[in-house]
Amino acid sequence: MRFVDEAVVKVSAGHGGRGAVSFRREKFIPFGGPDGGDGGKGADIWLVAVQGINTLADFRYNRTFKGQNGTPGAGANCTGAAGVDLEVSVPIGTTVVDVDTQEELGDLTYAGQRLLVAKGGKGGWGNLRFKSSTKRTPRKAMPGLEGEKRELKLEMKVIADVGLLGLPNAGKSTLIRAVSAAKPKVADYPFTTLHPNLGVVSVGEGRSFVMADIPGLIEGAADGAGLGITFLKHLQRTRILLHLIDIAPPDPEADPVVDARAIVKELKKFSPQLATKERWLILNKLDALPEDEGEKLCKDIVKRLRWKGPVYRISGLARMGTEKLTQAIMTRLEEIAPVPELEEDVRAEVGSVSQDSLL
Repeated sequence: MRFVDEAVVKVSAGHGGRGAVSFRREKFIPFGGPDGGDGGKGADIWLVAVQGINTLADFRYNRTFKGQNGTPGAGANCTGAAGVDLEVSVPIGTTVVDVDTQEELGDLTYAGQRLLVAKGGKGGWGNLRFKSSTKRTPRKAMPGLEGEKRELKLEMKVIADVGLLGLPNAGKSTLIRAVSAAKPKVADYPFTTLHPNLGVVSVGEGRSFVMADIPGLIEGAADGAGLGITFLKHLQRTRILLHLIDIAPPDPEADPVVDARAIVKELKKFSPQLATKERWLILNKLDALPEDEGEKLCKDIVKRLRWKGPVYRISGLARMGTEKLTQAIMTRLEEIAPVPELEEDVRAEVGSVSQDSLL
């Protein structure tokens, strides 16, 4: 199944049932009067965040959802049955936007959270409602109101504590394989990662965090180069960004500092708020160079970038420095306030989510 993180659907709530025109006709009651009941209410449509769904792929085929109409009222002041509410399951982390108004209706961030997206119409009044001292035999009833109709854009953003950022082949997928049970594709060519990957990093009993790996960025991504900025939204829910830099790029003329600045530029183009998130510098592939040369190059990169934040030198492939990095991340996450959407059930559900389970 192809990974899908955006979908447009149409929802139509149920119409209210028509009110009844009826009169009592009972033996020995010659003037029974009106007894028409109201129509039933139309069904509401709800979106419900459900564990176990990791993509919006189901909405590629099923794009229209219609609620059940209320039934008409009846005599003896019987109200029509209400339509049964329709619940549509969506992944945790789904944002819902009204296509026509561009209003954000809600953000489903934990399992079981429900969002009313279309309200059913009220049932019409029966003729009993129109009885008065001057109208003893009203022959009037009202039709039910129409249910709400909306076109919605669903946008899924993965939920993670830590997000990986960097150029293609910076070693993001290798790092997440080294520190978690996730098994994303790794190869020696660009854009091997085509979908977000999630992995739970365990650093001890009862201590773990969720890491997200997204497809790599290149200069010009905001203008559509490479895979563009399609997947950057998946970093918006993270609390820490790890900016991976390949200190030994395949192209000898490539400058890691220039590339790093280009990534930051694309980040700011996409979202100034995302660009202000706490970001750590991770100098990767330390095993590709002699120790002295690698140390000298790392110091030069930090100096030229004028980096003031945390810096870690690692090799994801050789698993050098990865344990120290994950321990530091866990400590920092425990210091800063947790985000509400990262409930324990979400972390448990992610488990060792790999690329295969997101497809």
